[in-house]
Amino acid sequence: MPACEAMKILIADDHWVVRESLKQVTKSLDTSFQTVEAASFHDALSILREDKDIGLMLIDLIMPGFQEFEGLRLLRCEFPETPIVVVSVHDDPDHVMQSIAHGVIGYIPKSAGAEDIKTSLAKVISGDVSFPRHIIEKSYASITPELQSLGTSTSNNELDSLTSRELQVLKTIGSGASVSKAAELLSISAQTVRVHLGNVKRKLSLSTKEEIVHYAIQNAQQIGKR
Repeated sequence: MPACEAMKILIADDHWVVRESLKQVTKSLDTSFQTVEAASFHDALSILREDKDIGLMLIDLIMPGFQEFEGLRLLRCEFPETPIVVVSVHDDPDHVMQSIAHGVIGYIPKSAGAEDIKTSLAKVISGDVSFPRHIIEKSYASITPELQSLGTSTSNNELDSLTSRELQVLKTIGSGASVSKAAELLSISAQTVRVHLGNVKRKLSLSTKEEIVHYAIQNAQQIGKR
C-alpha cells in the first residue's frame, strides 16, 4: 500500500480520546493525510460504502455493532481492497493471531507507547506490515487447527520447492520481523532477504509481503518441522 499525499484514513473507535490520539499520530507522519472518524461499526460501514477513497482503516475490536472476528470477516468480504489495522486493548496471542488470519496488515495494542504506535503506522502506510513480534513468537509454535483453517493450507510439495534459506526467511518474516530485522537475525544482507522473498513469492504463488506473513502463520506447524 504505497503512501500518497491525499491518503484518507478511517479511524473507527467508540472512544473519542482514542480517535483523537490516532488522528494526531497520523498527522505527525504527514500533515496532508485526511482522517475520517466513526464511533460505531455501523458508521464505519456507511463511510466505507459511500467513500471509495479510504486508503487505510484503523479499527478497534471492541465497539458498538462490531463482533470482533465476525466483523473482520465482513470487512474483508465487502471491502477486500481496503487495508485494515487493528488497534485494540487486547494484547494476547489469540486476538493477534486470529486478526492476522482474517487478513489485517497490522495489529497495534493500545498498551503500546506513542512512539511504537507511530512506528507501526509508518510501516503500514509505507506498504509494509506491522505486528507485535513478541506476541507472535509466543504463539508461533501453537497455532490451533481452527486458526489454520481460516487460511489456505499448504502441501508438502509446495514447501519442498523452497531451499533451507528460503524457509528460514519465510519463518522469520512470518514471525513479524521486518526485512532489516530478518537480515540481522539471519546474518545476511537486506537485499539477500528481498531476493529470497522474491523466490518464495514466485514458488508459492504469493503476491505481497502481507500474503507471505499470513501464509507463514497459517502453515507454521509444517514450516517448523523442516
